[in-house]
Amino acid sequence: MTHPRFLIIGAGSRGNAYARALIDSKLGIVDAVADPIAFKQHEFEDWRDFIKYEQQRRKDESAGLEVRPGVDGVFICVLDHQHVEVASAMGPLGLHIMCEKPLATTLTDCLRIQRSIEAGLKSIFAIGHVLRYSPHNMFLRHLVREQRVIGDVVSIEHTEPVGWWHFSHSYVRGNWRKASTAAPSLLTKSCHDIDFLLWMLCSPVAGNDETPHLPSKISSTGSLKQFRRSRKPAAAKEATNCLSCDIRESCIFSAPRIYNDRHLAKKITTWPIDIVNPEVSALHASGRPSEAKDLLLATLREDYTPATPQASIDARSWYGRCVYESDNDVCDDQYVTLAWSDSDSGSHLAKTASFHMIAQSLAQCERRGRIYGTTGEISYDSKSITVHDFTSDSTRVYNPEVPKNSHHGGGDDGLTQQFVKAVRAVKAGEMSVKDAQGEFLGCTVEEVVRSHAAVFAAEEARREGKVIDWQEWWSANVENASA
Repeated sequence: MTHPRFLIIGAGSRGNAYARALIDSKLGIVDAVADPIAFKQHEFEDWRDFIKYEQQRRKDESAGLEVRPGVDGVFICVLDHQHVEVASAMGPLGLHIMCEKPLATTLTDCLRIQRSIEAGLKSIFAIGHVLRYSPHNMFLRHLVREQRVIGDVVSIEHTEPVGWWHFSHSYVRGNWRKASTAAPSLLTKSCHDIDFLLWMLCSPVAGNDETPHLPSKISSTGSLKQFRRSRKPAAAKEATNCLSCDIRESCIFSAPRIYNDRHLAKKITTWPIDIVNPEVSALHASGRPSEAKDLLLATLREDYTPATPQASIDARSWYGRCVYESDNDVCDDQYVTLAWSDSDSGSHLAKTASFHMIAQSLAQCERRGRIYGTTGEISYDSKSITVHDFTSDSTRVYNPEVPKNSHHGGGDDGLTQQFVKAVRAVKAGEMSVKDAQGEFLGCTVEEVVRSHAAVFAAEEARREGKVIDWQEWWSANVENASA
């Protein structure tokens, strides 16, 4: 069969990651790229241009005219708040969709996307919850849920260490620094960690007709602790930009130290340099390193003042801004607790899951945790899994293979391959959409919405200092909204 063809919408770091994974898989073709930056685009400047093109292409094809093959699916990798508009517009076209996480920045928009997908032509839908698709995590779930190597799960502790400078880049200076213009960091950074916990403890095992064991209570605490003006070193005085600061050579968050010394000077021109200014990477690649450095420093020197319109400040990132003078407000330290009660049937027992998102860490996005069971205990990081069996008083260490040059422990490659395999199976007429969705992705749109809803519920619990009754919250916020 001919390889399925895909459109990449948004050629930022995530769009590039999925495009690379698609090319490496040799299962599909990157047919076109839609991006407003000229040197990134291929065929389309705007995704709306593609909509018009595709509608006309289909009319011409129906009229018997010779046309180029259409794309089979799209990877939606635009900014988070744009997902709802793009995904809703793609639904009526019947294209298969892989949407980067989070699905949307509000529960209302998540439900809107769900309705659009369910109302349109039946197609494969995937979400960028890549933690489900790394070899490490797939084997971890196999041990816990299918082999039951520690008996019944009693409790799980899961941590995402974001990384000290990574957090400053994305959540203090970058696009995701404010809940009002982006979303809470629990959603933008850690929604797939909450999904990971629900997948581990809630979702049925493949081939099992059991109903999901849903949480009974959700609570959360957290705040912005470090990156605020009250923490600013006195020696920094009134500086608002690193390049005009007296301690630019010693401050660990100095923008020149992070972006030039740590990256560009070491010839690292991908993320985060291509996010700060993609033209810096292009200059360096063309053999003009001195000009690349000058442009980088010029970009970092850009700043705003009290006279700058708020809309102008909100519209972009400020990568040279002092981390203690930024307008960020999202949590840099947050805990979420999910509690399950015994199910009415008795087939599921009570358990607890705790999640910790922490900015101030050496490790960068290398998840770690412990799972406590009735007959054993598991500790895991992003590379190894250690199982201790209480019954035999023995310990075994597993080291699942991690693909080279892959992100999220191979999760980017894993998700991309599973999505494309599902599309291929449907395109070849070998499987129905429903069967391919279950076989290759193991996740429904409803399950995607459920894990996002758990994030919104946790945020409500944190803001209002309360414990959420999950069933009551779901009924009021999801079922009633859908009705």
